[in-house]
Formats: sequence, structure tokens, C-alpha cells
Amino acid sequence: MPSTLIGSIAKQGQKQLTCVSNNAGIEDYGLGILLNNRQVKRMISSYVGENKEFERQYLTGELEVELTPQGTLAEKMRAGGAGIPAYYTPTGVGTQIQQGGFPIRIASAGKSEILSQPKDTRTFNNKEYVLEHSIVGDFSLIKAWKADTAGNVIWRKSARNFNPDVATAGKVCIAEVEEIVPEGYFDPDQVHLPSVYVHRIVKSQEKEKRIEFRTLHVEG
Repeated sequence: MPSTLIGSIAKQGQKQLTCVSNNAGIEDYGLGILLNNRQVKRMISSYVGENKEFERQYLTGELEVELTPQGTLAEKMRAGGAGIPAYYTPTGVGTQIQQGGFPIRIASAGKSEILSQPKDTRTFNNKEYVLEHSIVGDFSLIKAWKADTAGNVIWRKSARNFNPDVATAGKVCIAEVEEIVPEGYFDPDQVHLPSVYVHRIVKSQEKEKRIEFRTLHVEG
């Protein structure tokens, strides 16, 4: 999690943000800091179960939410980074994901103010698929293990689950890394993300790595 970059956004104070993340952080960490500051207008996420402030803002109509299956969310970003505007997937066929009607925003009286729209479907080889539009953001904020001064990036273990897709899906990619090494330090076969995708490198100021606990009441 790029906690240093998130902290900088909190200090900068930009409002009305649309944030795309597989989770919404927790109350005092990660994206939870931006939620506490009322800087987020809409969240596009797959898992939001550990943030009480997120729940409160959504149920009171302060926050818009697009719940997206986790694999679909990852593919939306990967496709966006590859220049693919939309794609078909079997995930969500026959559910509210396809049929629409999910309350993206709840009015103060508890009624739905903004509802998700139905999605187009097509049949391929006798199987139905739903059309999903890709995601391209203005900025990609990623967290990595190391980068060289040219911007080549490597991750450790499960940090590669989402970060590479996020990195390529942004018009400007800012990489927060634990260590910056000289150009040429990496064997080319070690590089996970080439420098062509990275526009800025920031040394992480995070002193403590926290873990978000996940329970069985997963939405999405």
C-alpha cells in the first residue's frame, strides 16, 4: 500500500476523488485516511468489509460505491493499461452486476439516488458474457520493493497481485518504493515493471507495515 503517497494526498487536500482499489483501507490507515478527510467522492472496489467509516458514509449518502468482482476489477485495469476499451467476461452474468439496480449512492432518506445500469451481454460458443468497460485513471499510485533510478520496478511476493495492473492503467504512474538503487543494478530478467510505465519514484517513509484483517463477510 503506498501509504506515503496517500498521506501526501491527504495533506494536499484534493476533494471529489474517484479511487479504484481492491479494498477501502481501514479507519486510520490507507484509503481510510482520505475517507476520514471527506476527500473521496466515489470508491470502485471489490472488498470493503473492514472500514466502518466507509460503511457510515455510504449508508448516509456521503459516498458513492461501485462494488466490482475482484477478478473483474483487476482485468478492468489490465485491459485499460493495454489500450483495450472494453471486454467480455462470464463473471456477473445473471446477477445484479449485469442486470443493474445496485445502489451506487443512497439518498439521505435511505432511498437509492444513483443506481447501476444494466450491462450489454453477448453469447460466444453458447455461453453468455457481460460487457465490462476498462479503467484508465489520471494517476496510478503503486507500492513496490525496489526501483532503479531509471524507473524499473520489482515487487516481492503477493505485492504483485494488483500493483502491476494499477501501474499500467494510469496516465501518470508514481511508484513508492522501499529502496532506490542505481540504474543497471537489476538483471533485466528481474524487472517486473519496465521504466516506460513509471513517471515518478518516491522513497517510502512508512515506518510500520500494517495488515488489514479480512473476515468472511466479503462483498463483491
